[in-house]
Amino acid sequence: MRKIRLLGDPVLRRRSKEVEALDESVESIVEELFQIMYSEDGVGLAAPQIGVSLRIFAIDDGKPMAFVNPKILWRSEDTNIGEEGCLSIPDVFEDVERSNSVVVEYLDFKGNVAKKQFSGYTARVIQHEYDHLDGVLFIDRIAPNRRIAIREKLISIIREANRK
Repeated sequence: MRKIRLLGDPVLRRRSKEVEALDESVESIVEELFQIMYSEDGVGLAAPQIGVSLRIFAIDDGKPMAFVNPKILWRSEDTNIGEEGCLSIPDVFEDVERSNSVVVEYLDFKGNVAKKQFSGYTARVIQHEYDHLDGVLFIDRIAPNRRIAIREKLISIIREANRK
């Protein structure tokens, strides 16, 4: 099983590639995302976080869902601020402003095109994981003074990633 990549790993900063065909390798990646996410007590995990630069993520907000080649088509103007963390940035939790609702088009696990609106906590998780596909981390969305406040912690995570 693959390991979670930590802050400092270049794969986390790359824009992921579109999945060209839903085959056994994609199915295997999705299964692995769920396995790792559950073993680490996460609610979402994107393929780049396990070193796979493809546009795939999995979430489980009470209902497991896999998203292949997702596109956020719309974001509500109304936002909320909520605490976020990330398995690739362990033990760091910060407030992030996100849209309350999003409309996402994606391929489901069976290759069907789906288009759905998500709100609240699920919308937050989707936006967080979607950011990973574009090489964006939640710490990029926090206030500069907060980034400065957690700088030493982030540097220590990067050092740990470089040791592995």
